[in-house]
Amino acid sequence: MRSTRSTHAPAPRRRRRAVLAATGLVTALALTATACNGSDDKASDKPDATSSPAAADGGGKVEIPADLAGKLKEHGIDVDRWKDGGWKDWDKDKWLSDAKDFVNPVIEGLWKPERMQSAEEAEKTVTTKDASAGQGVSDPDPAPVRAQAEKTPYHRNAAPVGKVFFDSPDGPAVCSGTVVKDVNHPGKSNLVWTAGHCVHAGGDGGWYRNIVFVPAYNDLGKSEAELTNANPTEIAPYGNWWANWASTSNQWIHGGSETGGDGAAYDYAVLHVKPEQGAKSLEETVGAALDVDFSAPSAAESRKMGAWGYPAAPPYNGEKMFKCIDVPGRFSLSPSLPTMYRIGCDMTGGSSGGGWFRVLNGKSVLVSNTSIGPADNTWLAGPQLGRDAEALYQNMSKTYGGQ
Repeated sequence: MRSTRSTHAPAPRRRRRAVLAATGLVTALALTATACNGSDDKASDKPDATSSPAAADGGGKVEIPADLAGKLKEHGIDVDRWKDGGWKDWDKDKWLSDAKDFVNPVIEGLWKPERMQSAEEAEKTVTTKDASAGQGVSDPDPAPVRAQAEKTPYHRNAAPVGKVFFDSPDGPAVCSGTVVKDVNHPGKSNLVWTAGHCVHAGGDGGWYRNIVFVPAYNDLGKSEAELTNANPTEIAPYGNWWANWASTSNQWIHGGSETGGDGAAYDYAVLHVKPEQGAKSLEETVGAALDVDFSAPSAAESRKMGAWGYPAAPPYNGEKMFKCIDVPGRFSLSPSLPTMYRIGCDMTGGSSGGGWFRVLNGKSVLVSNTSIGPADNTWLAGPQLGRDAEALYQNMSKTYGGQ
């Protein structure tokens, strides 16, 4: 069985599934963006191309904020060498791992469309042994649910959903993510929710590099062949958003593994992003963001849930957005760990990190994210978001939200 799902370029493609809860969930969610502009909108409505700390200066050279440059220097990293390809050195003894060590300087133009298409899914496949460890707590395996393709254009039907690209020692990789609201900066959120294993390798590794979020990727749902000659704005209608800070749980950093491990129940992360080019916030640019539900409702009281994402492993190819809707059950990796949600879904690696939604007070809210699944792609499991997840989110919002 597989654990967390993301995708790597040199490895076989595997991506995770994402689905929305119920029909009511889809309507309430209207993951639609009312004030946003996608690939079929007027060019005059595009995000401003003015300079920002994350954009290049007039000479075409990326500006690195002084504090970030200082942090790189502390770790013995030469900023210019890093941007010129030094980031490709994955010396295991120097792989930055601690929560405070995240560095992700902008390398403008690195994530071109063809490089995005080469990224492989990052996934976590649970072993049969792991899956049976908490059998006394887990509900029976759910019946398989076939993922349904999201309607296009995505910016009108699921605007907050997108892809998270990053570089790992194995090459370019990809997950899914969701634009979420920033309670301390209403209407101007730069926060993206995803899985911990999409930003950090867990106990045996460190932070991944060149982490970028692309909302409404492949907005018109074009085929792989059609994308060969697609306009860049169809592939990335709102541009590339670089993570200038990332936070994941200490449990994932120390306990996460290739198959999820003890960190799977805490496999979530929040990114604070800045546009590669532009000045507006992510929420203003996309026109939509979702609230996060940290009440950690039990599976029984949640009724239906939906997961959205970009599955990349066969039979999917990662170019289109899909969703699964099902009634969640409980999934346990160990009696000593919090139970996770589990739904039937055939989405594969690449859907990792994609948001799970439920209807609360008539509105769709994010309640989990895709973390692990079995090798036969019949179900997905995601963490319950409780106090620990809320503390991580609040710290991210208060510390970086206004930037």
